[in-house]
Amino acid sequence: MKTSKIIAAAALCLIAAVSAQAETYQGVLATPTFNNRATVAAEAVVAAHTANPYAEGANAGVAPVVAGNVDRASVQREAVAAARAGDVYAEGASAGVAPVMASNVDRATVRAEARAAARSNFAAL
Repeated sequence: MKTSKIIAAAALCLIAAVSAQAETYQGVLATPTFNNRATVAAEAVVAAHTANPYAEGANAGVAPVVAGNVDRASVQREAVAAARAGDVYAEGASAGVAPVMASNVDRATVRAEARAAARSNFAAL
């Protein structure tokens, strides 16, 4: 009884082994080429110097030159004025210059409060 089970198991293993090799490996398929090295090298140089056909906007062509109707000096003046204006997107940029607050506390009192606050964990009020 044990022998028949061993023979049956061996037969099943043999069938599985035969069916596992049903697909054969063909290897890497080589495409035949009829070009020599010089032709392939020339084509590689041309391909390297052409634009990327897969880039975004590759078929859009060259952007047209927009001719302005403003002279160079006025553009420079506007650029200098914009640079001196500061960051127009900063917080409080449109608020203008902060007003100078007048105080009736003398300088020595402010210094004493700052020293006391620096030496302790609690701010002097």
